[in-house]
Amino acid sequence: MTECVVAGERLVLLAQRAAWWPARETLFVADFHLGKAASFRRAGIALPAGTTTENVERLERALEARAAAHLVFLGDFLHSAEGRAPATLERFARWRAARPGLAITLVRGNHDDRAGDPPAEWDIRCVNPGEALGPFALVHEPAPVRGGYALAGHVHPAVRLAERGGQSLRLPCFWFGPRVGVLPSFGAFTGSALVRPRAGDQVFVVADDEVIRV
Repeated sequence: MTECVVAGERLVLLAQRAAWWPARETLFVADFHLGKAASFRRAGIALPAGTTTENVERLERALEARAAAHLVFLGDFLHSAEGRAPATLERFARWRAARPGLAITLVRGNHDDRAGDPPAEWDIRCVNPGEALGPFALVHEPAPVRGGYALAGHVHPAVRLAERGGQSLRLPCFWFGPRVGVLPSFGAFTGSALVRPRAGDQVFVVADDEVIRV
């Protein structure tokens, strides 16, 4: 994990591709895409089973040793209506039932608009983009918000690191500009998009079990 200061607040960036805000006991996660593999399998595309368990276990590791009171999904929690497979929903429901005291907020993203809100019994508060939390404006698609520093997801940011000899690595990243911060995609099989940070931006890559400033 690596620490940085964003909008005057200390954030701890985790190798699980989540950001921890100690002052508010809040964990931020973007682009969970629950049910994506199930959705593709229903379309006849062979993807391995078990991705929901992998994502849930990684989420649990991000919460470990942290007295989290609040979990915020920055959009695209559910991948699609087709991804609501019984096994997928049951696996997340068991995890949710084991953490009844954890407040969860979902900022609706473009996939959530199509997939619909999570089951009511999961007790996830669903809000539209622009919700204020301290100095932050919680959104899904990265764009400046008047009166707050926008925390977003959506683009699945990555950067390419080149070394002498022509070899390069493409790695997911946290990307914090002057008015907008973008978290890496949390979910499996979500892909990534290369971004072009500007001078002065804070960029941190996720490399195996490390978060490294570049």
